[in-house]
Amino acid sequence: MGAQERMVEAILFASTEPVSVADLNARMPHGCDGAAALAHLVKRYEGRGVNVVRVGEAWAIRTAPDLGFLMQKETVEVRKLSRAAIETLAIIAYHQPVTRAEIEEIRGVSVSRGTVDQLLEMEWIRFGRRRMTPGRPVTFVVTPSFLDHFGLESPRDLPGLKDLRAAGLLDNRPPPGRLGSDDDEVIDDDQPDMFEDEE
Repeated sequence: MGAQERMVEAILFASTEPVSVADLNARMPHGCDGAAALAHLVKRYEGRGVNVVRVGEAWAIRTAPDLGFLMQKETVEVRKLSRAAIETLAIIAYHQPVTRAEIEEIRGVSVSRGTVDQLLEMEWIRFGRRRMTPGRPVTFVVTPSFLDHFGLESPRDLPGLKDLRAAGLLDNRPPPGRLGSDDDEVIDDDQPDMFEDEE
């Protein structure tokens, strides 16, 4: 293993949060190539008990997915999310960037400040760009911490409708946005692109 790979490995191992390539390069001696060292480490860790994985725009060392069951005894549930918080988090994850009004429209009920504050405190959501509409409402997006917790590289890796139904997590009700009969689909052209890039 080369010196650069060893340095990157040490940084990732000691970091509690995922580390970006820019941060790696800033910590390593001048002239080192963090990205190249990462590419070698990813291959070196393939098939082992831990892997080097991408989390959003950063990198981390994580337990291999198939060995997660070994960690169950050490997992402590700090708090239990309310149904409102789970629904709000799911809407943000699948529709981001999304405003509070849009969340309320999808859920059909108002969203309490406490629900949003809890998700912000857990660092699973954050404020996104303000919407360029009257009132300039703030939007919400999920964070790298959310992605890391659920083993996702990006929101694009969230399970789709077929996956959720196959897992028994969805019933046969029409999805949000469909009103009336199954033949009358309402499409809101003003809805944001669910994976719109942040500036």
